[in-house]
Amino acid sequence: MSATPASPLSPSSPPSLTAVVTTLRAAGCVFAEDEARLLVSAAGTPDELIAMVGRRAAGQPLEHVVGWAEFHGLRIAVDTGVFVPRRRTEFLVRQATALIHQTPAGRPAVVVDLCCGSGALGAALLATAHDPVELYASDIDPAAVACARRNIAAGGTVLEGDLFEPLPDVLRSRIDILLANVPYVPTGEVPLLPSEAREHEPLMALDGGADGLDVLRRVSARASDWLAPGGHLLFETSERQAPGAVATVRGAGLAARVVTSEEWDATVVVAQLRGAGLGPLALTPDPRGRR
Repeated sequence: MSATPASPLSPSSPPSLTAVVTTLRAAGCVFAEDEARLLVSAAGTPDELIAMVGRRAAGQPLEHVVGWAEFHGLRIAVDTGVFVPRRRTEFLVRQATALIHQTPAGRPAVVVDLCCGSGALGAALLATAHDPVELYASDIDPAAVACARRNIAAGGTVLEGDLFEPLPDVLRSRIDILLANVPYVPTGEVPLLPSEAREHEPLMALDGGADGLDVLRRVSARASDWLAPGGHLLFETSERQAPGAVATVRGAGLAARVVTSEEWDATVVVAQLRGAGLGPLALTPDPRGRR
Protein backbone atom coordinates (compact mmCIF):
# COMPACT_ATOMS: atom_id res chain seq x y z
CA MET A 1 0.00 0.00 0.00
CA SER A 2 1.28 3.46 -0.84
CA ALA A 3 1.88 6.11 1.80
CA THR A 4 -1.15 8.05 3.01
CA PRO A 5 -1.54 11.13 0.81
CA ALA A 6 -1.79 14.62 2.19
CA SER A 7 -5.30 15.79 2.93
CA PRO A 8 -6.78 18.42 0.57
CA LEU A 9 -8.15 20.25 3.62
CA SER A 10 -6.20 23.14 5.05
CA PRO A 11 -4.52 22.52 8.43
CA SER A 12 -4.73 26.21 9.31
CA SER A 13 -8.15 25.84 10.97
CA PRO A 14 -10.44 23.01 12.13
CA PRO A 15 -12.28 21.63 9.07
CA SER A 16 -16.01 22.25 8.99
CA LEU A 17 -18.54 19.55 8.17
CA THR A 18 -19.29 21.38 4.92
CA ALA A 19 -15.63 21.36 3.94
CA VAL A 20 -15.38 17.64 4.64
CA VAL A 21 -18.50 16.95 2.55
CA THR A 22 -17.13 19.02 -0.32
CA THR A 23 -13.81 17.19 -0.22
CA LEU A 24 -15.43 13.76 -0.17
CA ARG A 25 -17.88 14.63 -2.91
CA ALA A 26 -15.04 15.87 -5.11
CA ALA A 27 -13.32 12.52 -4.53
CA GLY A 28 -16.38 10.67 -5.82
CA CYS A 29 -17.88 9.48 -2.53
CA VAL A 30 -21.55 8.83 -3.26
CA PHE A 31 -22.65 9.14 0.36
CA ALA A 32 -20.45 12.11 1.17
CA GLU A 33 -22.77 13.64 3.78
CA ASP A 34 -23.14 10.43 5.79
CA GLU A 35 -19.43 9.67 5.57
CA ALA A 36 -18.50 13.20 6.60
CA ARG A 37 -20.61 12.99 9.75
CA LEU A 38 -19.04 9.65 10.61
CA LEU A 39 -15.50 10.92 10.08
CA VAL A 40 -16.13 14.06 12.14
CA SER A 41 -17.50 11.98 15.01
CA ALA A 42 -14.65 9.46 14.81
CA ALA A 43 -11.76 11.94 14.73
CA GLY A 44 -10.25 12.93 18.05
CA THR A 45 -8.52 16.10 16.83
CA PRO A 46 -8.67 18.41 13.79
CA ASP A 47 -5.35 16.99 12.56
CA GLU A 48 -6.69 13.46 12.86
CA LEU A 49 -9.81 14.46 10.92
CA ILE A 50 -7.71 15.98 8.15
CA ALA A 51 -5.67 12.80 7.90
CA MET A 52 -8.76 10.58 7.88
CA VAL A 53 -10.48 12.64 5.19
CA GLY A 54 -7.30 12.50 3.13
CA ARG A 55 -7.19 8.71 3.36
CA ARG A 56 -10.83 8.39 2.41
CA ALA A 57 -10.50 10.82 -0.47
CA ALA A 58 -7.55 8.78 -1.72
CA GLY A 59 -9.80 5.74 -1.99
CA GLN A 60 -9.28 3.79 1.22
CA PRO A 61 -12.43 2.00 2.45
CA LEU A 62 -14.32 4.05 5.01
CA GLU A 63 -14.23 1.10 7.39
CA HIS A 64 -10.43 1.02 7.30
CA VAL A 65 -10.28 4.75 7.90
CA VAL A 66 -12.51 4.74 10.99
CA GLY A 67 -11.34 1.30 12.13
CA TRP A 68 -14.69 -0.48 12.27
CA ALA A 69 -17.60 -1.73 10.19
CA GLU A 70 -21.27 -1.89 11.11
CA PHE A 71 -22.45 -5.50 10.88
CA HIS A 72 -25.62 -7.04 12.28
CA GLY A 73 -26.01 -4.16 14.72
CA LEU A 74 -22.44 -4.45 15.98
CA ARG A 75 -19.29 -2.41 15.53
CA ILE A 76 -16.73 -4.84 14.15
CA ALA A 77 -13.09 -3.78 14.40
CA VAL A 78 -11.50 -3.80 10.93
CA ASP A 79 -7.83 -2.89 10.62
CA THR A 80 -6.19 -1.62 7.46
CA GLY A 81 -5.74 -4.43 4.96
CA VAL A 82 -8.40 -6.71 6.48
CA PHE A 83 -11.44 -7.84 4.50
CA VAL A 84 -14.45 -5.62 5.26
CA PRO A 85 -17.60 -7.62 6.18
CA ARG A 86 -20.41 -7.00 3.70
CA ARG A 87 -23.88 -6.12 4.88
CA ARG A 88 -25.39 -8.81 2.62
CA THR A 89 -23.56 -11.43 4.68
CA GLU A 90 -25.93 -10.65 7.54
CA PHE A 91 -28.36 -12.88 5.61
CA LEU A 92 -25.92 -15.79 6.06
CA VAL A 93 -25.82 -15.11 9.80
CA ARG A 94 -29.62 -15.19 9.92
CA GLN A 95 -29.68 -18.63 8.28
CA ALA A 96 -27.12 -19.97 10.75
CA THR A 97 -28.89 -18.49 13.77
CA ALA A 98 -32.14 -20.15 12.72
CA LEU A 99 -30.41 -23.56 12.71
CA ILE A 100 -28.72 -23.31 16.09
CA HIS A 101 -31.87 -24.25 18.00
CA GLN A 102 -31.83 -27.65 16.26
CA THR A 103 -28.82 -28.67 18.35
CA PRO A 104 -29.68 -31.58 20.68
CA ALA A 105 -30.74 -30.40 24.12
CA GLY A 106 -28.24 -30.42 26.93
CA ARG A 107 -25.20 -29.06 25.12
CA PRO A 108 -24.13 -25.89 23.29
CA ALA A 109 -24.12 -25.74 19.50
CA VAL A 110 -20.61 -26.24 18.15
CA VAL A 111 -20.02 -23.52 15.53
CA VAL A 112 -16.92 -23.10 13.38
CA ASP A 113 -16.30 -20.06 11.17
CA LEU A 114 -13.71 -20.82 8.48
CA CYS A 115 -12.16 -17.91 6.57
CA CYS A 116 -13.43 -15.82 9.47
CA GLY A 117 -11.74 -12.56 8.46
CA SER A 118 -12.49 -9.97 11.11
CA GLY A 119 -14.66 -12.46 13.02
CA ALA A 120 -17.85 -10.61 12.14
CA LEU A 121 -19.97 -13.72 11.59
CA GLY A 122 -18.95 -15.33 14.86
CA ALA A 123 -19.43 -12.11 16.80
CA ALA A 124 -22.90 -11.67 15.33
CA LEU A 125 -23.89 -15.24 16.18
CA LEU A 126 -22.72 -14.85 19.75
CA ALA A 127 -24.67 -11.61 20.07
CA THR A 128 -27.96 -12.89 18.61
CA ALA A 129 -28.21 -16.63 19.34
CA HIS A 130 -30.58 -17.41 22.20
CA ASP A 131 -28.99 -20.81 22.71
CA PRO A 132 -25.48 -21.49 24.05
CA VAL A 133 -22.72 -21.61 21.43
CA GLU A 134 -19.23 -23.11 21.49
CA LEU A 135 -17.47 -21.02 18.85
CA TYR A 136 -14.22 -21.55 16.96
CA ALA A 137 -12.95 -19.35 14.13
CA SER A 138 -9.94 -19.61 11.85
CA ASP A 139 -8.22 -17.62 9.14
CA ILE A 140 -4.90 -17.85 7.33
CA ASP A 141 -4.30 -14.08 7.49
CA PRO A 142 -2.54 -12.98 10.73
CA ALA A 143 -4.00 -9.46 10.48
CA ALA A 144 -7.52 -10.87 10.21
CA VAL A 145 -6.89 -13.21 13.15
CA ALA A 146 -5.80 -10.27 15.30
CA CYS A 147 -9.06 -8.45 14.47
CA ALA A 148 -11.16 -11.55 15.08
CA ARG A 149 -9.63 -12.05 18.52
CA ARG A 150 -10.66 -8.52 19.46
CA ASN A 151 -14.16 -8.88 18.06
CA ILE A 152 -14.90 -12.28 19.53
CA ALA A 153 -12.97 -11.57 22.74
CA ALA A 154 -13.79 -14.13 25.42
CA GLY A 155 -16.74 -15.56 23.52
CA GLY A 156 -14.81 -18.02 21.37
CA THR A 157 -11.47 -19.39 20.22
CA VAL A 158 -9.72 -17.85 17.20
CA LEU A 159 -7.02 -19.87 15.46
CA GLU A 160 -4.53 -19.02 12.71
CA GLY A 161 -4.13 -21.41 9.82
CA ASP A 162 -5.49 -22.71 6.53
CA LEU A 163 -9.15 -23.80 6.72
CA PHE A 164 -9.51 -26.89 8.97
CA GLU A 165 -5.77 -27.15 9.62
CA PRO A 166 -5.64 -25.31 12.98
CA LEU A 167 -8.82 -26.87 14.42
CA PRO A 168 -8.36 -29.28 17.33
CA ASP A 169 -9.04 -32.93 16.45
CA VAL A 170 -11.65 -33.08 19.20
CA LEU A 171 -13.98 -31.17 16.85
CA ARG A 172 -14.05 -33.94 14.24
CA SER A 173 -17.63 -35.17 13.75
CA ARG A 174 -18.85 -32.61 16.33
CA ILE A 175 -19.50 -29.41 14.34
CA ASP A 176 -23.19 -28.47 14.18
CA ILE A 177 -22.80 -25.28 12.14
CA LEU A 178 -19.88 -24.82 9.75
CA LEU A 179 -19.76 -21.30 8.33
CA ALA A 180 -17.41 -20.90 5.39
CA ASN A 181 -17.57 -17.43 3.86
CA VAL A 182 -14.95 -18.45 1.32
CA PRO A 183 -13.69 -16.19 -1.49
CA TYR A 184 -15.84 -16.77 -4.57
CA VAL A 185 -14.87 -14.10 -7.13
CA PRO A 186 -13.51 -15.79 -10.28
CA THR A 187 -9.90 -14.80 -10.89
CA GLY A 188 -10.72 -13.13 -14.20
CA GLU A 189 -13.31 -10.89 -12.51
CA VAL A 190 -11.09 -9.63 -9.70
CA PRO A 191 -9.85 -6.68 -11.85
CA LEU A 192 -13.51 -5.65 -12.26
CA LEU A 193 -14.09 -5.24 -8.52
CA PRO A 194 -14.40 -1.73 -7.04
CA SER A 195 -10.99 -0.23 -6.34
CA GLU A 196 -11.71 -0.17 -2.58
CA ALA A 197 -11.76 -3.96 -2.56
CA ARG A 198 -9.20 -4.57 -5.29
CA GLU A 199 -6.54 -2.26 -3.87
CA HIS A 200 -7.13 -2.39 -0.12
CA GLU A 201 -8.36 -5.88 0.76
CA PRO A 202 -6.24 -9.06 0.65
CA LEU A 203 -6.43 -10.90 -2.66
CA MET A 204 -6.76 -14.23 -0.89
CA ALA A 205 -10.04 -13.02 0.63
CA LEU A 206 -11.48 -12.26 -2.82
CA ASP A 207 -10.03 -14.62 -5.44
CA GLY A 208 -11.83 -17.96 -5.63
CA GLY A 209 -9.91 -19.37 -8.58
CA ALA A 210 -10.87 -19.78 -12.23
CA ASP A 211 -14.59 -20.36 -11.57
CA GLY A 212 -14.69 -18.93 -8.05
CA LEU A 213 -15.23 -22.33 -6.43
CA ASP A 214 -11.68 -23.49 -5.67
CA VAL A 215 -11.75 -22.82 -1.92
CA LEU A 216 -15.30 -24.16 -1.66
CA ARG A 217 -14.11 -27.45 -3.18
CA ARG A 218 -11.44 -27.74 -0.50
CA VAL A 219 -13.95 -27.05 2.26
CA SER A 220 -16.56 -29.42 0.84
CA ALA A 221 -14.07 -32.26 0.41
CA ARG A 222 -13.38 -32.34 4.16
CA ALA A 223 -16.68 -31.10 5.59
CA SER A 224 -18.11 -34.57 6.23
CA ASP A 225 -15.10 -35.41 8.43
CA TRP A 226 -15.87 -32.50 10.73
CA LEU A 227 -19.66 -32.13 10.70
CA ALA A 228 -21.79 -33.83 13.32
CA PRO A 229 -24.56 -36.10 11.99
CA GLY A 230 -27.17 -33.71 10.61
CA GLY A 231 -24.72 -30.79 10.86
CA HIS A 232 -24.88 -27.91 8.41
CA LEU A 233 -22.40 -26.19 6.12
CA LEU A 234 -23.43 -22.66 5.11
CA PHE A 235 -21.73 -20.31 2.69
CA GLU A 236 -22.43 -17.30 0.53
CA THR A 237 -22.17 -17.35 -3.26
CA SER A 238 -23.52 -15.46 -6.25
CA GLU A 239 -26.83 -16.41 -7.84
CA ARG A 240 -24.96 -17.23 -11.06
CA GLN A 241 -22.58 -19.58 -9.25
CA ALA A 242 -25.22 -21.25 -7.08
CA PRO A 243 -25.83 -24.29 -9.34
CA GLY A 244 -22.09 -25.03 -9.50
CA ALA A 245 -21.73 -24.50 -5.74
CA VAL A 246 -24.61 -26.89 -5.04
CA ALA A 247 -23.12 -29.50 -7.37
CA THR A 248 -19.82 -29.16 -5.51
CA VAL A 249 -21.24 -29.86 -2.06
CA ARG A 250 -23.55 -32.60 -3.33
CA GLY A 251 -20.54 -34.23 -4.95
CA ALA A 252 -18.94 -34.29 -1.50
CA GLY A 253 -21.89 -36.22 -0.08
CA LEU A 254 -23.97 -33.38 1.35
CA ALA A 255 -27.56 -32.47 0.58
CA ALA A 256 -28.02 -28.82 -0.36
CA ARG A 257 -30.59 -26.12 -0.92
CA VAL A 258 -30.36 -22.46 -1.84
CA VAL A 259 -31.99 -19.52 -0.06
CA THR A 260 -32.00 -16.03 -1.50
CA SER A 261 -33.01 -12.56 -0.41
CA GLU A 262 -33.83 -9.75 -2.80
CA GLU A 263 -33.65 -7.25 0.05
CA TRP A 264 -30.09 -8.23 0.97
CA ASP A 265 -29.10 -9.15 -2.62
CA ALA A 266 -27.75 -12.33 -1.09
CA THR A 267 -27.55 -16.00 -2.08
CA VAL A 268 -26.71 -18.63 0.53
CA VAL A 269 -26.23 -22.37 0.15
CA VAL A 270 -27.33 -24.47 3.13
CA ALA A 271 -25.84 -27.97 2.98
CA GLN A 272 -26.33 -30.80 5.43
CA LEU A 273 -24.54 -34.02 6.20
CA ARG A 274 -26.65 -37.08 5.22
CA GLY A 275 -29.35 -34.78 3.85
CA ALA A 276 -31.65 -34.98 6.86
CA GLY A 277 -34.66 -32.72 6.44
CA LEU A 278 -33.63 -31.17 3.16
CA GLY A 279 -35.73 -31.27 0.03
CA PRO A 280 -34.68 -30.58 -3.57
CA LEU A 281 -32.85 -27.44 -4.62
CA ALA A 282 -35.06 -24.37 -4.26
CA LEU A 283 -34.17 -20.86 -5.31
CA THR A 284 -36.67 -19.10 -3.07
CA PRO A 285 -36.47 -16.12 -0.74
CA ASP A 286 -36.30 -16.77 2.98
CA PRO A 287 -38.65 -14.50 4.95
CA ARG A 288 -36.13 -14.31 7.79
CA GLY A 289 -33.98 -12.22 5.46
CA ARG A 290 -36.44 -9.33 5.80
CA ARG A 291 -36.35 -6.86 8.65
